[in-house]
Amino acid sequence: HPESSFQQLWTQWRTDETLIVAPTLLLYEICNSLHRAVVAGRITVPESKRLLEVALSLDVQLYRDAELHQQALKIAQRENLPASYDAHYLALAERLGIEFWTGDRRLFNTVRSRLSWVHLVG
Repeated sequence: HPESSFQQLWTQWRTDETLIVAPTLLLYEICNSLHRAVVAGRITVPESKRLLEVALSLDVQLYRDAELHQQALKIAQRENLPASYDAHYLALAERLGIEFWTGDRRLFNTVRSRLSWVHLVG
């Protein structure tokens, strides 16, 4: 199950004191996901507020700069991605020379033959 795999990976990273990084886009995506979960009736408004507080308190180093957007656009076009959102995560991992872990099988399958540092969780 992907959620339990993510939890195991997160726990391991915390134990190993691994630096977790993401583009600031992460917070927008979390907020949007929580809102959609409320609209769909999967969680309540108070639950969404609590979960957002948890997300905002996570020890994640966020990156935001013009160069990241420029590289994301290049990657989205080069990899023929349907949108540039995921490319921001790829651009950051590429810049820092680190592994990128995703639960998005479609993204993984699209880039795995060219980007060996992209891994699928689950």
